[in-house]
Amino acid sequence: MAISPPGRRATFAESLRARPDVDLVELLTRRPDLALPSPSTVLSLAARASSRASLEHALTAVSTLHLNILEAVLALDDCGLQRRDVAAALGLVDAESAAVAAAIDDLLAAALLWESANLGGPAADAAPHLRTAPGLAEILGPFPAGLGPPTPPTVRRGAGAPPDPLGGVTPLELVRGAEPGDLAPGAPPGARRILDALTWGTPVGIAPRSDATARHATGWLVTHGLLMRSDDRHVVVPREVGLALRAGRTHRDVQTTGPRPAGGRPRPELVDAEAGRAGLESVRLIARLVRLWTQAPPSVLRSGGLSARDLRRLASELGLTEAMAAVVAELAGGAGLIVNDGEDPPTFRPTRVADLWMEGEIGARWLASARAWLGSRRTPWLVGSRDERGTLRGAFDPELTRPWVPRLRAAVLDVLAEHGTALDADAVLEVLHWRRPRAVPPAQAVAGLLAEAEFLGVTGAGVLSRPGTALLAGADADAGAVLAASLPAEVDELVLQGDLTGIVPGRPSRTLENLLETAADVESRGAATTVRFGAESIARALDHGLTAEQILAELATHSRTPIPQPLDYLIRDQARRHGRLRVGAAASYLRTDDPAAIAGLTRSPSLQRLGLIQPAPTVLIAQVPAAELQAALREAGLAAIVEAPDGGLVVAAKAPSPMRPGRAGRADLDGENEPAEASVEVESGAERRARLTALVARLRSAEPAAGKNPVGHPTGNDPTGDRPTGANGTDANGTDARAVAATPAVVAAILGSDDPAAALGLLREAIADSAMVWVELVGPDGAPIRRRVRPLTLDAGRLRALDPARDAELTVAVHRIASVTRDH
Repeated sequence: MAISPPGRRATFAESLRARPDVDLVELLTRRPDLALPSPSTVLSLAARASSRASLEHALTAVSTLHLNILEAVLALDDCGLQRRDVAAALGLVDAESAAVAAAIDDLLAAALLWESANLGGPAADAAPHLRTAPGLAEILGPFPAGLGPPTPPTVRRGAGAPPDPLGGVTPLELVRGAEPGDLAPGAPPGARRILDALTWGTPVGIAPRSDATARHATGWLVTHGLLMRSDDRHVVVPREVGLALRAGRTHRDVQTTGPRPAGGRPRPELVDAEAGRAGLESVRLIARLVRLWTQAPPSVLRSGGLSARDLRRLASELGLTEAMAAVVAELAGGAGLIVNDGEDPPTFRPTRVADLWMEGEIGARWLASARAWLGSRRTPWLVGSRDERGTLRGAFDPELTRPWVPRLRAAVLDVLAEHGTALDADAVLEVLHWRRPRAVPPAQAVAGLLAEAEFLGVTGAGVLSRPGTALLAGADADAGAVLAASLPAEVDELVLQGDLTGIVPGRPSRTLENLLETAADVESRGAATTVRFGAESIARALDHGLTAEQILAELATHSRTPIPQPLDYLIRDQARRHGRLRVGAAASYLRTDDPAAIAGLTRSPSLQRLGLIQPAPTVLIAQVPAAELQAALREAGLAAIVEAPDGGLVVAAKAPSPMRPGRAGRADLDGENEPAEASVEVESGAERRARLTALVARLRSAEPAAGKNPVGHPTGNDPTGDRPTGANGTDANGTDARAVAATPAVVAAILGSDDPAAALGLLREAIADSAMVWVELVGPDGAPIRRRVRPLTLDAGRLRALDPARDAELTVAVHRIASVTRDH
């Protein structure tokens, strides 16, 4: 059975099968969704590659130039467009053809374009034509590049049809430079204005009704074939006429490179200084948050986030806006310094990782937070906004995780690295719009990522900094060292003054910074840091376990001058009053009028779990709820009752039960439901390529064993493997190897399939080629019905097709299609 009749061109599935293994691996690398789950055959791979979901995903990765090429090829699909014609169709000069050729190679590698090779017929027809992937026309719309539909052949050939407005010049000849005849000889007034209005905009216009002049001009244009009526109210410019009006170009202005927005180019030393200052400040603020939440960890909301009240308190403590305080909190969470402890009730607490982080050098601490930020999927810029239900979004909210954030972050930083100038959010968005016109990110996200990069020191003065460049390159050790090198030298000296202030003439050492963070309040920062000692700051140092002598000794170690007398008096006076009033925590209490009734309970082994403390002879306090304390005492043989806050008795049926909210679990703050310090294995490039190579080998093994590719292209041997073929595809006897007999397995793989995904792929190919197929349907009674149809559309789970034998349209649900076979 000959499977490649003369004159037939290859289909999309056949073109994929003809690709070398290395090209299929490249396709799966560029479009990883095609490999998950693994396809069973090349035919199923082709069906998946032409599905709407996969095409939509692939289009989000193409630039404006790639999209213009796809539109041009789609608009000229019926004209036999070849590679050499694309640059001319876009209106580009020869100097720009190299960029067009590279873009075409990209689209071919991603199977968004394919070359429809001739499988037989005269050599003149053997040049491959560029085609778009089946299904792409439905996504790009009915008017690619703003060109209308082609004139139907029946209209062109029918009796009484309007005259040919192009004088016999074909659309492809227009692209290649042929001049059409006069499009509007003797046109009435207003006709040219109508054509001009529809040339570069939408090709569809509204037929006028009230304006007699415009109505006459429109009717004349329709009569002469320059417009077509799409319905009683609308007219459309035919594709051939639109190309002629555009002088053979599909697009008005095509740029082969992205925009170059203007921006300042600050001095490198200024960039390094700004980045170093920002990096140092970000580390200080994260360390400050860790200290604050070590002392007083905030509660976790039922939704898993941080309350607005706790965020306001944090912003006040850090001296930041609430938006930037949320960024600091998210950075600490992303680096594994803060987690939901999962206790009862749950709180946000520092981890063991935070203890190690606090002890590290400045470069290592900055690198840990910057590296976590680089891969984070969190969106801190959404904190404070409201979701679709009107709920206020808070920091650490699990709903603030977006999988596209790392890709967008890399794209934004790549724009900064490429341009090397200070760009604002609008300029970066302009470049991203050209690079990914079908996946334009939200302006708020771009602005938020730029603000985070500036806060961390990844950028300085609006330009990618040297530490940021090293971070993007994966040179982690260099990134931390570069940031540390950009900082001024540490100083370990403090100038104490008589007004209870002190000045650090430079960047304080870690020891001095820890002392001042504990015992003083910062008034100003800059080239020098000014701090003030007060009653509250000294009390804070005493709360940390320091004595007056220890505070004075530490200050004397760093001070250039003797400690001023007012500061000495302040420290000693606060130490004398410190601890007079003491505060403790108690979940419940036990009181009695008889001290002997509770004597010895604090030493009872069976009651040790209650955490009993006796502050007075007739009072005990416990660390468990009242109901649990009562139950434990009754088990010990003591009849205890529950008392209300006003001293009255609580009825047993109304006794309060301990509130134990469900454990939130130790979840990391990036939405992965695992500890922040857990390691995640990432597939390397070599491992991915090896996996895809093995997948392609399995696809090849599923194909019928033959020495010739089933699409009809010779590979050096015939299907039997014992008859060599020549370079022109003929065997030793001169027989055309492209029309040899094939096994039934080969025929089934090429001509038809009962696999649902492959069947849909065959239908999409038939729609793109306006080809006939045999469709086997399951009738209402369950019996199979075989129909020869021409598929028209495939959308929303329904196939609409034309049945020529019955001269009627057929609409059938996809699930009723048992198999599809091409009609050759």
